[in-house]
Amino acid sequence: MTELSQIPLAGVIGYPVAHSRSPALHGYWLKRYDLKGHYIPMAVEPQNLERVLRTLPDLGFFGANITLPHKEAILSIADVITDRAALIGAANTLIFRKDGKIHADNTDGSGFIANLRQNAPYWDPAAGPAAVLGAGGAARAVVAALIEVGVPEVRLVNRTRPRAESMRQDFGAKVVVYDWTHVGEMIEDCATLVNTTSLGMTGKADLPLNLDRLNQACLVTDIVYTPLKTQLLIEAEDRGNTVVDGLGMLLHQAVPGFERWFGLRPVVDDATRQAVLAA
Repeated sequence: MTELSQIPLAGVIGYPVAHSRSPALHGYWLKRYDLKGHYIPMAVEPQNLERVLRTLPDLGFFGANITLPHKEAILSIADVITDRAALIGAANTLIFRKDGKIHADNTDGSGFIANLRQNAPYWDPAAGPAAVLGAGGAARAVVAALIEVGVPEVRLVNRTRPRAESMRQDFGAKVVVYDWTHVGEMIEDCATLVNTTSLGMTGKADLPLNLDRLNQACLVTDIVYTPLKTQLLIEAEDRGNTVVDGLGMLLHQAVPGFERWFGLRPVVDDATRQAVLAA
């Protein structure tokens, strides 16, 4: 066995990938816990994805994170796919098994829930309906996770209704689709409000949502984390709602992969947040 293969390697694969904060996060954990290993960003074009993935284990890689635009395509390459990754239709965490097979999982949903439980410990998923804005890949992970932890109803709205209707067919009767023109009615008695769209992100338009009918007891969260406080969270907090930013979802979704690749389960705390924000 070569020296290279004795040191665990992992990384994040996307195209582009320079913006990813995952290298800073995993690099911080490796240093914090004094572990041998390296985590690197890898820009891989779509046509080269399978060839690269089949080569990485021979170079000493134990696994990888997958980000855009590969999160859906990876399911046609992986040899073993978890049930939740199959349901969501995307994967973000790969393990290269000793038998040569690529194992694909999706930890976005569990990261989303862990972020809420850490930063809003009194949040009760069963307290009432959840309103989810958007119907993309992130929304699928969030909806699957909300249903799994006991939310009684998920109200879904998307600019293009057919995409939301498709999600309702995949996730079942707990998902109720609304037209965007009825979004005010949709959020009125919700216990949880989640923005999964890119609206509100730095460089994007703000989310056009009037919160006048929002229950003050409703937890409001945004999976966007640049900026940390989106206009949605600022307005909700000003009204007295509990808000949770999206950075914790990024941090918590990384925990299972790090544990499998480097052999230690890392802790997500304020020092972790600050290390990633400073990167």
